[in-house]
Amino acid sequence: MDEQGQVTTEEEPGYGIGAVARKLGVPAPTLRTWNLRYGIGPSRRSPGGHRRYDTGDLRRLEKMNRLIRAGFPAADAAREVLRTGVAPPADSVPDRLSPAVPEPRPEIPTSAMLARSAVALDSQTVSGWIDAALDRHGIVWTWERLVLPVFETICRRQAETGASVEVEHLFSDRVLAALARLAEPPVLPVNDRPVLLACAEEEQHSLPVYALAAALTVNHRVETRVLGARTPYPALADAMRRLGPAVVFVWSQRPETGDPAPLASLPLLRPPSRLVIGGPGWWEDLPPRISRVTSFRDALARITAAPR
Repeated sequence: MDEQGQVTTEEEPGYGIGAVARKLGVPAPTLRTWNLRYGIGPSRRSPGGHRRYDTGDLRRLEKMNRLIRAGFPAADAAREVLRTGVAPPADSVPDRLSPAVPEPRPEIPTSAMLARSAVALDSQTVSGWIDAALDRHGIVWTWERLVLPVFETICRRQAETGASVEVEHLFSDRVLAALARLAEPPVLPVNDRPVLLACAEEEQHSLPVYALAAALTVNHRVETRVLGARTPYPALADAMRRLGPAVVFVWSQRPETGDPAPLASLPLLRPPSRLVIGGPGWWEDLPPRISRVTSFRDALARITAAPR
């Protein structure tokens, strides 16, 4: 292997994904997503069966990365790369996408359209529409304008019919898959200490935590750690001692999980961690040093304003 990370033996020609990630400053999971979602990836396969990037692949990825940094949605950047081929010089990024691009932009559904696909258990359509909305409008818009209204529709059906649990599970799974891909650690995080996110003990509704982690990562380059659903408070305390987070965010959806008293037993760290809670399940009379947020945007603002 040479100093650029290129393998020069006959057995394994080209670049591996780790070398490409380091060269471009793009996380390997993002490169895999670009390959799976847009077809911009390694074009060669070594005799040993490994996918390898060649020089042309690198130039396409460099242009993809440059367009995204210039403000283009990932789907539009990918279409421009595929339409025009390899990257031009760095100072020639177009001001806008050419109108000659043959493919139309993906349709963005209404919440009613997305809900109908979920009720039909059409997981492929649900995934495609969620991905398209995330690419074009971002996480906060998709969460507020699509995901939450669809969940309201599903909950209303459950209250009226006693059914639709399978719809909730399918929709939750597809949303979680889309969000988890976006919550990979940023290449150059702005925070020295991570933000730790978890659900209250026995709380199973974890999607808001993953949505918040994705928005912090993509929109603010904040490094996060997500412990997910049903996090026992002793486990949360151990994670706090191990990571020394700048912020600890805990979500409660249901009153059965919203007793705030156990939060008082979380450790006092030096430097201190700011404790923030969110969700409709929390009871009143919070312990000292705990702040409560009442909306997704409020949570983003409170967390990003914390010392890092």
